[in-house]
Amino acid sequence: MHLGRPHRRPDGDSPGPRSGAHGAAQPRLGLTLVAASLCIFVVQLDFLALNLALPRMASELGTTTTDLQWVISGYMLALAATLIPGGRLGDILGRKRMLVGGLVVFGVCSLAAGLSSEAGVVIVMRIAQGVGAGVLFPLAIAVITDAYPPDRTMRAIGNAYGMGALALALGPVFGGGVTELLSWRVVLLVNVPTCAAAIVMVVAGVRESHDTTVPRSIDLPGVLSVALGIALVTYAVDRSTDWPPAWTAGLAAAGALLLVAFVLRERVARWPLVALDLFRNKPYVLITLMATVANIAFVVAMYGITIYLQQVEGYSPLGAGLVFLAASVSAGVAAPLSGRLGERFDVPRTMAAATVVGGAGLFVASYGGGLWTYVPGLALTGFGYGLGWAMGSAGTQVVVPAERAGQASGVTLAIVIGVAGVCVAAGATLIEVRAAGEGLGASIEGVLRWIAVGSAVAAAVLGVIAWRLMPRTTARSG
Repeated sequence: MHLGRPHRRPDGDSPGPRSGAHGAAQPRLGLTLVAASLCIFVVQLDFLALNLALPRMASELGTTTTDLQWVISGYMLALAATLIPGGRLGDILGRKRMLVGGLVVFGVCSLAAGLSSEAGVVIVMRIAQGVGAGVLFPLAIAVITDAYPPDRTMRAIGNAYGMGALALALGPVFGGGVTELLSWRVVLLVNVPTCAAAIVMVVAGVRESHDTTVPRSIDLPGVLSVALGIALVTYAVDRSTDWPPAWTAGLAAAGALLLVAFVLRERVARWPLVALDLFRNKPYVLITLMATVANIAFVVAMYGITIYLQQVEGYSPLGAGLVFLAASVSAGVAAPLSGRLGERFDVPRTMAAATVVGGAGLFVASYGGGLWTYVPGLALTGFGYGLGWAMGSAGTQVVVPAERAGQASGVTLAIVIGVAGVCVAAGATLIEVRAAGEGLGASIEGVLRWIAVGSAVAAAVLGVIAWRLMPRTTARSG
């Protein structure tokens, strides 16, 4: 089976033609790509910039950096909980309409968080902002899948990530520089004009599209069970050092039961939020798992290195942002490259090799040693993990029918980002626990090494499974 080759649904029914099969003749194709890229840009700039602002924000709001990590992980978990319903709502109610709605929510919540002086309010607004981002991310990919013919989809998505990846280069320097020279609040307030610009481009450049195979209804019990399940599991992880073990275990078990209930619900729902036959598509499952490994490693590494550079090495926010350029620029280069590599080389095994490269870079960076270690180590980290993440997001879109693009994108991103959100909370807790006995610097270094080795081993295992279970998989037939 080849990514991009006409394929059949997992249940054996032939998919209909892509609504954008003649997209090459549409004069608005370029505008669609720019609009989708802006939506990705807005989300990525916000996350990366705010990472560098976290220590200064915690100081001004009178709390600790580890407690305030919910500004990051709470946002990511809300995003993850919304990705599946967000993608599905776009399929049902209209992808263009929901993109505009997501941008409005994202911008308004950014404004409220940037003007607040209470840590709790900032966290709540960030969680609400994550809901807006959960709509933006899957639908930005889905509108490209709708507009472009199948043989151009993977490269177009890679280009969108590449244009959006400008945020990867700007985010750390922007967040660190603005935090140091002005205020961390500006990092949030800048989302208002960028969201406004994105809304204009979506209105001008994106055509409305739906999944015409389903009615305009959504499985509300499924939405509630998956959102609450993810939230409870993550909160249990975050509170594990503060609450009695029985409490956290009970909360985690309740979350797990809700996720089981979600799967059971989807099996019997007339119009399920997620059609479970999606998981019988072996290329889709393996590519999603590989992207999850790469994203976990990248996100936890970013959190740990942010704290390490500023609180252990003594870098200013701007200085830390400049060091981060090594990772962000290389990840930005990897994004557009992913589509081209996916057209020429086996996708799962290329992702496995890229993740191993990322792990090697993180292992080098974890030993400290100044710029001579940080710069090459972070460059490999950003390139390897960035390539694995971007190639995964593009690759999964090409192995599903276009009418299910929003659903498939939402499921992939929910898994990839949701698991990473849990791991940020777990990583922050682990760093805090280890720091009490061995110091903050040694604690972060140890966690980063485990992440580096673990990601490389997991990628290698998945690569072997792909080699055993699947034929060579590329974006082009032939």
